[in-house]
Amino acid sequence: MRGAHPERDLEAAVARERSLLFGRRLSIACSGGADSVALAGVLSALAERLELQLRLVYVHHALRRSAWQDECVVLRVGASLGLRVATLAIDPGAEDEASLRERRYGVLLEDARRWGSDGIVTAHHAQDQTESVLLALFRGAGERGLGGMRARRSLATGVELLRPLLAIDGEDLRSYCHARALPYAVDPSNASLDVRRNAVRDALDALRPRFPGLDRAVARAAMIAGNAAEDEEADRGAARRWLAGALARRFGREASEFERVEALLSAIEGGGSGRYALGGGASVLLRDGMPANE
Repeated sequence: MRGAHPERDLEAAVARERSLLFGRRLSIACSGGADSVALAGVLSALAERLELQLRLVYVHHALRRSAWQDECVVLRVGASLGLRVATLAIDPGAEDEASLRERRYGVLLEDARRWGSDGIVTAHHAQDQTESVLLALFRGAGERGLGGMRARRSLATGVELLRPLLAIDGEDLRSYCHARALPYAVDPSNASLDVRRNAVRDALDALRPRFPGLDRAVARAAMIAGNAAEDEEADRGAARRWLAGALARRFGREASEFERVEALLSAIEGGGSGRYALGGGASVLLRDGMPANE
């Protein structure tokens, strides 16, 4: 973002996510890094306009010495913005990235429920989206994985994970911190190429000068793949509802329980053969995914 006041441009860009944020009680996941500190600053600046109730939440992993310094940075940011700060902790351990992420979201969800928050906001931005899509590609993921991160997803009943910065360049977030005089920490582990995401990030940094539109192009591809996956899930949901209704009319409500319907639908889609038990002693015989006469 360029201009006399790029920080205002960033706030205006996030304000356009009104349908995602308006009127919500939000826990901001803040690590003390530039991205999440900028997110806290932007949402604080927009709090009155978007009728937001906010607080910062720091998750202490106890994996490196600087974690205490990061916590101090978050406390300072909270004081600067006039926001309360909650500090959570997870037990240290030599766990992989996925396990740590799952446990981090677990404690954030528990805390959100205690505070009555209906959303947990993270600072994932455009470059993070590119990294996520490429990591999914390298794992051989299908359309859902290649759709990358979504701007919102349900974590549990009444609590959503929100990512309002997915279209924002990470450099704009660091510039925002400087413009608003907000302190931030630098995570030394980001330099370790033993971490897969860091290795992907390092390769992308080398590619971006040659492909200036790289992140926009990946974001567009992720949106297409994600929408296709959602359409496929919607079509499957419609098929599941139709099949459940047909089974209920033919065999009674017990035959249309979700697990039985899901198993039968998967067998039909996969061209399965055999007898599939339903509730109430009923069953359906399939040959190559089609009902067979008995």
